[in-house]
Amino acid sequence: MSGEIRVIIYCRVPEEGDAPLEAAFHHINEDLGKVPGLLRSELLQSTLDGESCSFAVLSYWKDVQSFQAWEQGAAHRKQTSPLRQYQDRGGSRHYGIYQVRATFAVPEQA
Repeated sequence: MSGEIRVIIYCRVPEEGDAPLEAAFHHINEDLGKVPGLLRSELLQSTLDGESCSFAVLSYWKDVQSFQAWEQGAAHRKQTSPLRQYQDRGGSRHYGIYQVRATFAVPEQA
């Protein structure tokens, strides 16, 4: 498999609010910025009614090989440990890995 992939990690806000989750996101990205193949990462918050405690971390990767090399490497667990306590493990899976199959970009509006 080749081509860009997206990795999504589902998170829940702790009782003390979203500041610790956001701080953990920024903290891990200080190290992740040096990981080969990682293009960018975003912290997303649900806007659905009653789900404001639901967050997701969405990371963009050059290809599955880059992601797997990092995920299987020694640094992975240490680099992501600040976010691990916020992972939402209540569903069937707390993460997803998706290959980009098609994209659409809206042309710039004049």
